[in-house]
Amino acid sequence: MAKEKKYRKKKLGSYPFASVVFSITLALFVMGLFGLLIMTTKNLTRLIQENVEMQVFLHKNLSENEIVKITKILSSKDYVTKKAGMAQIEHITKEAAAKAFVKETGEDFVDFLGDNPLRDVIIIKVDPDFQAAANLSEIKKEIEFIRGVYEVTYIENLVQSINANVKKISFVLIGFSVILLIVVVILINNTIKLALFSQRFLIRSMQLVGATSSFIRKPFLSRASIFGLLSGFLAVGLLWALLHFVERQVEGIMDLLKPEQLLVLAGAILMVGLLVGFMSTFAAIKKYMKMSLDELY
Repeated sequence: MAKEKKYRKKKLGSYPFASVVFSITLALFVMGLFGLLIMTTKNLTRLIQENVEMQVFLHKNLSENEIVKITKILSSKDYVTKKAGMAQIEHITKEAAAKAFVKETGEDFVDFLGDNPLRDVIIIKVDPDFQAAANLSEIKKEIEFIRGVYEVTYIENLVQSINANVKKISFVLIGFSVILLIVVVILINNTIKLALFSQRFLIRSMQLVGATSSFIRKPFLSRASIFGLLSGFLAVGLLWALLHFVERQVEGIMDLLKPEQLLVLAGAILMVGLLVGFMSTFAAIKKYMKMSLDELY
């Protein structure tokens, strides 16, 4: 029994299962966490950008048909955000605006003034692709040329602040992504190299009895591929459990993550686990096969 156990430990292609899978799973889990952070930040930024609005104030005494015509013109513009094919436009009449003001302040200025000085306003949500300062300025001028439009306003400082912060966040996330990917690859590579260190003399023995390079590599590469995939599935499972835990603590957090993005992230984790495990094992085996006996010691 003891001899059989000893033989199993020295079987070609075998190396510590638990430590390798644990290390690779941990590295992939950290990579997945950062991937979730990137997706959440990107989607949250997009959500903020999609709520950037322009207020289009209309001339007084326009007919219903004229207002509908202006609304149709704006709906056809590329710079207006579309959701499910519907332009994100809202028409607020001066009567509705007055009621909202009275409800909010408790003061009926219409009775006091004897007239409603407010104007009908059409609120449009600007597509994020058109939110550069130069684009917004051109859009403002274009809308003001539409017959029946009195004035166009938007919070310029807010838009500039959003654009500046988006650029900063993008650069930071890209930088961290590159660094983290390099760290994950190095960690997995070193883990496999250390695991294969105990097999170096067995590899040399197989070479001495005439085993071909492909015959020696095959069991190591097969096991590395299995370990990489298993670690990937474990990392994805941990991320799934973490997401459901966070969802119970922070309601609506899952709304910031799209199913297709989660599938891409899961696929990327599995692919990194498989490829890095395979390539690191291939490189390590090649290295040990080329070493002299003195170098192996």
